[in-house]
Amino acid sequence: MINYEVDPKILLPHLPPGTQLDLWQGKALVSMVGFLFKDTRIFGVKWPYFTNFEEVNLRYYVRYGEGDTAKRGVGFISEIVPQSLIALIANTLYNEHYKAMPMRHSIQQNQDSLKAQYDWKSGQKWNSLSVTATPIPQNMAPDSEEYFILQHYWGYNALNSNTLIEYGVEHPAWQVYPVQSFTLDADIAGLYGPEFAPFIQGVKPHSVFMAVGSDVIIRNPSKIKIG
Repeated sequence: MINYEVDPKILLPHLPPGTQLDLWQGKALVSMVGFLFKDTRIFGVKWPYFTNFEEVNLRYYVRYGEGDTAKRGVGFISEIVPQSLIALIANTLYNEHYKAMPMRHSIQQNQDSLKAQYDWKSGQKWNSLSVTATPIPQNMAPDSEEYFILQHYWGYNALNSNTLIEYGVEHPAWQVYPVQSFTLDADIAGLYGPEFAPFIQGVKPHSVFMAVGSDVIIRNPSKIKIG
């Protein structure tokens, strides 16, 4: 996860109805995220050829509700997967923002380092995200940026201007690996819009980390009328 501070104004047009930005110490963050779905089941059933696959997404952080009862969740600018059927299912069930592109990944580990790299091809260009870390996981401090970013357990999308789609995401608190280095080589303007490029393209990130991951349950979506 490579995290950048952006002007909140560029996220406002993407906010699902009824939500507001969830800020880290007053800062609006977006995250470039690469990860693997492994041993995936849809409604409890494994689909041949669709159990293990990559995803790269650009996400931001939101709250739904007020005060201590507010739910903390994520919204997505774009999610990229390697199969059109995966994108179709996610877009149909959750009204997500999935696109299908050729993808590949590599994970290399030795005694001193762990490197994960995700590549996706848009047009004729291969884009790439990679992080190298020390392969000894650590617990997150409750007041850390890692904890803030990873402890968002809801997903939110807009069905229309006054209907919110909400779904729960369940997993234990993840450990993180100390990061040694990272790279991001991507056409940010072409992939996500020119308004994002000044905050991500060639810019030093606010933070970078690698999480261990775990089993994850994504609950069925529900619709909430707003207003």
